[in-house]
Amino acid sequence: MNSTLKTLLNDAGLIPQGALSPLSGGDSAVTYRLSTDAGDVVVKRDAPARLTGEADGLRALASANSGLIVPAVLAQEGEWLVMEALETVSYRHGCAESLGEGLRRLHGVTGEEHGWPRDNACGRTPQSNAPLRDGRVFQGERRLLPLIDVCSAKGLLDNALRQRLETIVHGLECWLPDVPASLVHGDLWSGNVLCTAQGAAVIDPAVYRHFPEVDLAMLTLFGSPGEAFFEAYWNDNAPADWPRREALFQLYPLLNHLLLFGGSYRTALEQAVIRLEAYHA
Repeated sequence: MNSTLKTLLNDAGLIPQGALSPLSGGDSAVTYRLSTDAGDVVVKRDAPARLTGEADGLRALASANSGLIVPAVLAQEGEWLVMEALETVSYRHGCAESLGEGLRRLHGVTGEEHGWPRDNACGRTPQSNAPLRDGRVFQGERRLLPLIDVCSAKGLLDNALRQRLETIVHGLECWLPDVPASLVHGDLWSGNVLCTAQGAAVIDPAVYRHFPEVDLAMLTLFGSPGEAFFEAYWNDNAPADWPRREALFQLYPLLNHLLLFGGSYRTALEQAVIRLEAYHA
């Protein structure tokens, strides 16, 4: 075992009971499960900046008291992060409702500025969270335009699609009302949602404060959390223009997937653009 990790575990009062056992999943970090005298823990090894941001996000989610299960951060230093290991179940009745209710409460934690006191990362992509008062400006300047620029520079966007995306960005203030900034998980795809005997759990956050639809649109990007989730989340208060917002807030993760994984995501990105353009036809 790495000497730095041994010291970190010792400082946290944890005595290893065996070797690191690799876990699957993750695009950048290497993840292990480790038995200790205080129970099993999860150990991640990654770039220090990403792990510092993840630890900060986990603490922020836990302090929101939303009812969502969040693994406790036990230690973090340099390229190592040690967390509580959650015991998951394959299915639990009410897990979707638990996620919906917990996410609604999480999004009820609001602030005046969109952003976060520190930058973090969404997957391997650095994420600027420098605060702005207007969420529509934040979505354009901190999320969409930077990824449009880098994807274009790498030849992943042609000029025509780039211009269509920029037109959407510059038109946000015409239809999207500004709102108080909700605390969001920031990378809430289905793989970052777990089901435990105590309810829904969330992992691997990229937190900041922004429109709550950030999390909802990510949940529906590759499937759907189901009707029970939405009934619990909306609580009879769904916005009439949810489909439009869904398409808008899927642009950022689709651009990020285009950047990270290549041109296979270009079609999905263009389809989201077409959905948004339909509202201006």
